[in-house]
Amino acid sequence: MYQLKKFKLPKGFRGRNAFTVQLWWLVYYFLFKPSPQIMYSWRRFLLRIFGSKIGKKVILRPSCQITYPWKLEIGDYSWIGDEVVLYTLGEIKIGSNTVISQRSYLCTGSHDYRKTDFPIFVKPIHIHDSCWLAADVFVSPGVEIVDDVIIGARSSVFKSILEKGVYKGNPLKKNKHE
Repeated sequence: MYQLKKFKLPKGFRGRNAFTVQLWWLVYYFLFKPSPQIMYSWRRFLLRIFGSKIGKKVILRPSCQITYPWKLEIGDYSWIGDEVVLYTLGEIKIGSNTVISQRSYLCTGSHDYRKTDFPIFVKPIHIHDSCWLAADVFVSPGVEIVDDVIIGARSSVFKSILEKGVYKGNPLKKNKHE
């Protein structure tokens, strides 16, 4: 079915040249990831050098993963937990006072499985202010989550959430009792 030899990465897909991409991976593995837990300002500094827009007092755990920092924006006082993956093939924008808990995965890219060359595509993710994504939440490409939304642990978000509230499960459902 697939003819992967026909796959082509779109021109400019990474958003920076190959040297910058490789330099980021070296900085990530040797300076970001092994940094002591309390060195939040150091990790903010490193991300800003590579083009991230990082707000005041953002907490980023050293075990979080950011693919391309130049495609990341995080508002003031937000927290990014342990082992969170921010798969920034496309842009990820996280508002202020928002928590992305441990092992959550925000995925901005995928492949079109209906085509034989399996082309890659990206769609941005935007999580607004005062949200909490509890442990191990998956967010798919193109999702927007408005202010004041809580997503329960181990939930999967495949469609935008345009009304504040508490949501959980897979398929995701709004909790009517909260």
